[in-house]
Amino acid sequence: MLNSLGLAESAVLAFSGGVDSSFLLKAMQLSGMRFLAVTAFSGIVSEKDSRHAVSFAKEAGAEHLVIHTDELENESFVSNPPERCFFCKEELFRKLRLIAEGKNYKRLFDGTNTDDLRDYRPGLKAAAIYGVRSPLAENGFSKDDIRRMSRELGLSVWNQPSSPCLSSRFPYGRRITISGLRQVERAEEFLGEFGLQELRVRNHGDIARIEVNEKDMQALLVPDNRRKITEALKSLGFSFVALDLEGYISGSMNRALGKDAARKPGAAI
Repeated sequence: MLNSLGLAESAVLAFSGGVDSSFLLKAMQLSGMRFLAVTAFSGIVSEKDSRHAVSFAKEAGAEHLVIHTDELENESFVSNPPERCFFCKEELFRKLRLIAEGKNYKRLFDGTNTDDLRDYRPGLKAAAIYGVRSPLAENGFSKDDIRRMSRELGLSVWNQPSSPCLSSRFPYGRRITISGLRQVERAEEFLGEFGLQELRVRNHGDIARIEVNEKDMQALLVPDNRRKITEALKSLGFSFVALDLEGYISGSMNRALGKDAARKPGAAI
């Protein structure tokens, strides 16, 4: 992969600060190519994730640019259809293309890996429209590969949990609002204080549906913890707080689309 990156000469990297794009950033550095890492700040990204992206880029010594995206101004996005991710990525890649053209970078890269290609990802259509390349997927890197090699390289993100955008916590068809996004963000921040590594708070309007790994469920059911969680999430505006007994499932919202849609290429949510 380092050889292919070097041959690309220059690129703008869509940099979220997650393990995939962080590993790719490091690989781009090792290849010696010229690149600019660009992070999009938006209401659909938690402040924690935004801060982490800036911190990692600074720690790595990479040239880094922060921009703002406006998908929340797009009715096609906030109405939350199954193709929601397309409109988000279209907004991002359009702005990255303009940056690349203005600063004379030849390519656009993102951190898509081979596991992503097997999921329902409408954002891949936007990537194709704007000519975004995915070096990790193109060179056969799975999520496990990326974590293993990130650990070998000493990257601090090697075991960082996946953190898709906050809009992924809403069932398709439920309108995405700033207030609802902040509800989810604060709820997940609070639950994170219990030491949970992987969790989601799904926003079903009045209901907060909590997904955690099976091994973590018991901690939430301790009477004192259960009381604190219920009080905290109700204070955020939820009327009911539920623990999903199936546990944390990446992409669980896609089940509503049916098996045929879930097989279409095209975000683990």
